[in-house]
Amino acid sequence: MTDHPTVLLAHPIFGDGTEPLAAAIRERLPDDVDLRVGHDEAETHRHAPDADILVTHRLDPELRETAPVRWVQTLSAGVDSYDLDAFRESGVVLTNASGIHARPIADHVLGALLHFERRFDRAVAQQRDREWARYGAGELADRTVCVVGVGAIGSRVSELCLALGTDVVGVKRDPSSAPDGVDCVTPDELGEALARSDRVVLACPLTDETRGLIGREELDALGEDGVLVNIARGEVVDEGALTEALRDDRLRGAALDVFEEEPLPEDSLLWGMENVLATPHVAGTTPHYWERAADIFAENYRRYRAGEDLRNRVV
Repeated sequence: MTDHPTVLLAHPIFGDGTEPLAAAIRERLPDDVDLRVGHDEAETHRHAPDADILVTHRLDPELRETAPVRWVQTLSAGVDSYDLDAFRESGVVLTNASGIHARPIADHVLGALLHFERRFDRAVAQQRDREWARYGAGELADRTVCVVGVGAIGSRVSELCLALGTDVVGVKRDPSSAPDGVDCVTPDELGEALARSDRVVLACPLTDETRGLIGREELDALGEDGVLVNIARGEVVDEGALTEALRDDRLRGAALDVFEEEPLPEDSLLWGMENVLATPHVAGTTPHYWERAADIFAENYRRYRAGEDLRNRVV
């Protein structure tokens, strides 16, 4: 290891976050750190040959070839777009931003659950039509929510639901690490967990095992009063089967922040369904994103320099 490893903050950083993230990282790292910032593709590639550590939102394959990095810190929690086998073969360490989105996404999920429970969909329609008609609504405390993937996000979702008196069934590879109060089972028991629930929140990573995890059989297990909330990845759900279930009233509704194809195609039937709450992959947005991302990277940088295990290591 060099005395002062060069850190490259690579373009593109989504939105207008390059400078806020660079400033937040500078505030948290020692003054002698050599931080290079790629404001555009050309500048990123110009700095690449000197980079020891790469901070990026999306890994450019060409950059992977030209930057002799030993560690990549991605700014996303999901790493399904990364070639993990290539990382293993090269010995390059990959860490993600797991935990950074837990609070905003859990807020988003709670809002989606309340949207259907308190029938805000009907309220919006009536307001649009200037219609005054009282209607009944339910309470989340009467529901059982199945949280598929009880990691940082799923744990926070579970905590909020439990605080409202909702029963929570979790699905996790290691049920023993689930939060207190969550009745957690293994993925082999998913069907049984869905049958016990009337709300399901998908918070699992996209892997070979979770691709297409929710299909017609799983949706039918949820039942006609069921609501599905997906803040994981679109490919976790069979979108065709979901569309049919919603169209045929075999499902009460769905709150979808992710889709098989993004942006959602203009001809998708999901756009026009009154029992669908569609948002454009914004569940994780927060005004605190850059500070939290910088906190994760700064802590990992300290560990890296000290030769300690890195937080959120994927490979």
